[in-house]
Amino acid sequence: MTTQRLIHDADLVLADGGIETTLLFDEGIDLVDFAAFPLLDTVEGRAALVRYFERYAALAVAEGVGLVLETPTWRASSDWAARQGMSTDDLIRLNRDAVALVRDVAERYATSATPIVVSGCIGPRGDGYVAGAAMTVEEARSYHGLQARALAEAGADLISAITMTNVAEAIGIVEAAREAGRPVVIAFTVETDGVLPSGVPLGEAVEAVDAATGGEVAYFMVNCAHPDHFGPVLDPGAEWVQRIGGIRANASRQSHAELDEAEVLDRGDPVELGALYRGLREDHPQIRVLGGCCGTDHHHLAAISTACRRVAV
Repeated sequence: MTTQRLIHDADLVLADGGIETTLLFDEGIDLVDFAAFPLLDTVEGRAALVRYFERYAALAVAEGVGLVLETPTWRASSDWAARQGMSTDDLIRLNRDAVALVRDVAERYATSATPIVVSGCIGPRGDGYVAGAAMTVEEARSYHGLQARALAEAGADLISAITMTNVAEAIGIVEAAREAGRPVVIAFTVETDGVLPSGVPLGEAVEAVDAATGGEVAYFMVNCAHPDHFGPVLDPGAEWVQRIGGIRANASRQSHAELDEAEVLDRGDPVELGALYRGLREDHPQIRVLGGCCGTDHHHLAAISTACRRVAV
C-alpha cells in the first residue's frame, strides 16, 4: 500500500500504539531517555520489540485492515545517541536495523487484505513535551537528515515525524525526507487546549508547514494528546482540518506535565477511547490512520478498530 492510498483509498488503516510505555510498564524494561532503539543491540531487547510489533500485525490481519508500523527510532537521532555513548556509525546501523526488524514482521504477516507499511519514525531533537530551544529550518534539515537517509536507505516506505512541537523543525524534516526520497507524515502534539507546546495553534502549524513546503506532506496527524485536548479545535469547516489524516492519541486525559511526573501508567478506558475515535471519524471521515500513543497497547487498538469499522465513510 502506498502512502497516497493510505489517505485516499483505504477506509481504515491501523497503526501501532505507545511502544515506549508498553516496553517500560508491560515488559519491565528500563528505557534510558525513553529510548527504545538501543534494544536492537541485545537478544532480549530485539525479542521484546518483535513481540510488540507482532501483536499489532496479528490484530490487523484479524480485523482485515491495513497497518502502519513505526520503527522504534523516535529517539534515534544524534543528540540522543550521544547521551547513550553511541557513535554516528552506531546510530546509522541501529536505524537500519530497526527498519529490517519491522520489515521482517511486515513480510511475515502482510496479506492482500492487510498491507503493512513500514514507517521510519523520527522524533523531536528536544524533549517532545516541551518546545525547548528553537532550530531554524536549515538546522532541522541538517540535524534530521542523517536519520532520514539511514531510514530511507534501509527501505522504509515513508518517514513519519512524531510528536513535533514547533513549525520550523517540522519543515526541516519535510526537507530532509524530500532529500532522502521518501514521502513524509508530520504528527504534531498539543497541550490540553489544542495548542502546540511552542504556543502555535494546531491549525496555524499545519498551514505554515503546507505553505513552506508546497503541500508536500502526505498527511498530518495529531499524537500524544487525548481526543478531548484536540477534538474541539478540529473545525469540520476549516480547510486545514482536511489535511489531518491520522491520530495517535493518548489514553490518558493527563497533561504533558502530569504524564512526566506519573509513576503509574494511566491506561484510560479502551472502550471509551474507541468511542471517541469513532466520534472523530464521524465528524472527519478523512481521518483514516488510527493508532495510539502513551498508555495505549493492542487492546486499545482492538477497541478502536471495533468502534471505527462501523463508521460509514
